[in-house]
Amino acid sequence: MRFADSHCHLTDPAFLPDRKAVLERAREASVARIVSIASNQEDSLDALALACRHDDVWCSAGIHPHSVASWPTPETGTVRDVASHRRCVAIGETGLDYYYDNAPREAQRQSFARHVRLAEELGLPLVVHSREAADDTAAVLRECAGRVTGVLHCFTGPAWLLEVAMEAGWFVSFTGIASFRSFDAALARMVPSDRYMIETDCPYLAPVPKRGRRNEPAFVVHVAEALARLRDETLEKVAGDSWANTERFFGLPGDSPKN
Repeated sequence: MRFADSHCHLTDPAFLPDRKAVLERAREASVARIVSIASNQEDSLDALALACRHDDVWCSAGIHPHSVASWPTPETGTVRDVASHRRCVAIGETGLDYYYDNAPREAQRQSFARHVRLAEELGLPLVVHSREAADDTAAVLRECAGRVTGVLHCFTGPAWLLEVAMEAGWFVSFTGIASFRSFDAALARMVPSDRYMIETDCPYLAPVPKRGRRNEPAFVVHVAEALARLRDETLEKVAGDSWANTERFFGLPGDSPKN
């Protein structure tokens, strides 16, 4: 079996002391594809540098909704430059976060729209964060359906937003939250086998049985195990489906890279 971590933050300072060992543990756990997601312009550069050093790591370029007040223009400059590189496979992390409101909501909406336009121009998929913003997120999905594809990462509902995403041709991605008792198991069963991915979102959201620890790509295996239980499928099927979906969504090479 092979596993893909479709969304992590390997450039986070939490990995400064031991990033090499983290990658080695991922490979030992058969995690053979990793996409390191960017949060701002500087992080986009760092993620690209990391992807260029490792054949099994790719990156995105974008500005997280928390950061849009400081980094307002994704469609020009650094983000565009990184997004044009062959090791960059997505635009984002973009989206809307009305839970923390670290940036004005109108600024978030404008940034999200700019990311959509850049993704459409460059022919790249979108990586979208949505928290307490389902209505506005759904409006964007409906508006750009057929022009841009994307993934609602760290998906926890609501179920009607899942339906909107499926109708728009989008994907969803599940984190370690799927292993928590509070997770709505129906969401995992609703998603077609060709429309979901798995992720760690590390260093955050470590899954059971690693909850409370710093998360890392090797732990995506536990996310797959949780989904297998929720979907009443074998681990092999979940691993295979999520691997193929990650390959198709990001346009990754068809064969596992050699390290």
